[in-house]
Amino acid sequence: MIFRRSKNIRRHTEIDPDEIFIDSSNLPDFDTDQFEGQIERPISKNSIRIAGTIFLCIALFFTYKIATLQVVSGDKYRNISENNRLHHSLLFAERGAITDREGKLVAWNQIDPVQSDFSLRSYAPDAGIHNLVGYVKYPKKDKFGFYYNTEFSGADGVEKFFNDLLSGDNGLKITETDALGKTLSESVVRPPKKGDNISLSVHLGAQKAMYDSIAEIARRSGFIGGAGIVMDIKNGEVLVSVSNPEYDSNVLTDGKDVERINGYLQNKDNPFLDRVSSGLYTPGSILKPIFALAALVEGVITPEKQIESTGELKVPNPYRPGEFTVFKDWKAHGYTDMREAIAVSSDVYFYQIGGGFPGQKGLGIDNIDKYSLMFGFGDTLDGTFFSGKKGVIPTPEWKKLNFDGDIWRVGDTYNTAIGQYGFQVTPIQAVRATAALANSGTLLTPTLVSEKTKKELLNKGNGEEGITEAEYRAIHTESKKIPVTQEAYYRVVREGMRQTVTEGTMRQLNVPYVKVAGKSGTAQLGVAKKQINSWAVGFFPSDAPRYAFAVLLERGPNTATEGGTAAMALWLDWMNIYASEYLKGV
Repeated sequence: MIFRRSKNIRRHTEIDPDEIFIDSSNLPDFDTDQFEGQIERPISKNSIRIAGTIFLCIALFFTYKIATLQVVSGDKYRNISENNRLHHSLLFAERGAITDREGKLVAWNQIDPVQSDFSLRSYAPDAGIHNLVGYVKYPKKDKFGFYYNTEFSGADGVEKFFNDLLSGDNGLKITETDALGKTLSESVVRPPKKGDNISLSVHLGAQKAMYDSIAEIARRSGFIGGAGIVMDIKNGEVLVSVSNPEYDSNVLTDGKDVERINGYLQNKDNPFLDRVSSGLYTPGSILKPIFALAALVEGVITPEKQIESTGELKVPNPYRPGEFTVFKDWKAHGYTDMREAIAVSSDVYFYQIGGGFPGQKGLGIDNIDKYSLMFGFGDTLDGTFFSGKKGVIPTPEWKKLNFDGDIWRVGDTYNTAIGQYGFQVTPIQAVRATAALANSGTLLTPTLVSEKTKKELLNKGNGEEGITEAEYRAIHTESKKIPVTQEAYYRVVREGMRQTVTEGTMRQLNVPYVKVAGKSGTAQLGVAKKQINSWAVGFFPSDAPRYAFAVLLERGPNTATEGGTAAMALWLDWMNIYASEYLKGV
């Protein structure tokens, strides 16, 4: 049989015979999973159109992005690509070294092969230097290894105050690498600038000797610590500045010994306190020489007039006839003139020249306030290393403010005249005032920078760059002339202070190798007066003064037999053996 194709049937509807005559007996043998026995349908044109449209959109999107990246933002991404090959890295500046006046290292840098980005800071292990020199905090990285803090920062002491001088300026290095990270070239585009070295005016050995002397007397007599400062009476250079107890600068800078750091933080005796400029203490009798000078200037008394001390001063009570208010002396001294009153520290003498008494004119609280301010008490050294605390000078206004409007009484003047009541001073104030007595009226600004560093900075200031504010603060010192010009009055007071050492309350300082003049002070603390501060101030040599000193032993029992004078004696003995050149006069 022959089949003929109908001319009326369209080509796409032709059906082959094998698509029609399927042997039904074979149906069970078809593998339906392989689509056997099923008629395949061709893909529709609509599906093809949809798929084509999708692929066209994708092609257009990629074409757009390529055009955007290469044409519109080509320069931007080219720079990013370049920077992926050019790595910027900091070159940390070396921090300036710190030395003492004789060139001995106090703080310096050393390389740690584990830590290669910057040098680590090290400090002299000598006791007595750490509160003064302070410590630093290192640059810090984030968790990805990038520095978010790129500077050393001084955290205390000299490191903080002179940070701008010591820190220098970081540099910049560019490293070029290939796609595999291999270094192709390196270029320093900005070299680091090393910080300035600083030579301090302090003597490293004398610092340790003062610290050890204070620590020894504190241990023997039950004080919690103390402070000591020695200052040149001509130029204000500080030879010694010690605060006890202190921290270890190496421990704080390293920051790894958490147990010791927590111990410092929890120590109730506060090793972080710089007692020299920020510790406030009742001064007691160390103010008596100043009030003696004031009494001479104001014509209150002559140097030769004697006042009797029977061990107390009885003042009639104006409100209760027949009753008296009693002001105690620490001892019955008999009749004393001004020199002897300073030497034996007669309270009755200074009660009377301070607040007056029948037959004896007194300074009065206004003059006590005036001369206290004149000699630097109640003042801060703003802008200097020793800015510290201002302190308190008791006045009627102060009492009214702090005692619910209570009025000022003559007994308040008596107590103020012997450095008690509300008086609060710092050791740096005490040494400035003492130096002013020794140099006949020049009130100096203490400085920690040696003459060597001053000259270096001044010479630098003559260059093209000029002197910076930090450099200016480092070398700028001011002195103020106290408006007391009678040299004879200063001489009387100095003679009384020398007599204090030869015959009075500071005979421990009557040593054969240097003549010392001074004034001791025992300030009673609290209502029960069971604790004391013990002071020793003065100058040496007494006949040609070169240095003034102030030593404080803080908060000990009132039964203590040794204090500031004993600590100063230990220090002088050390100086005589190891640094006797500093005991010579000008």
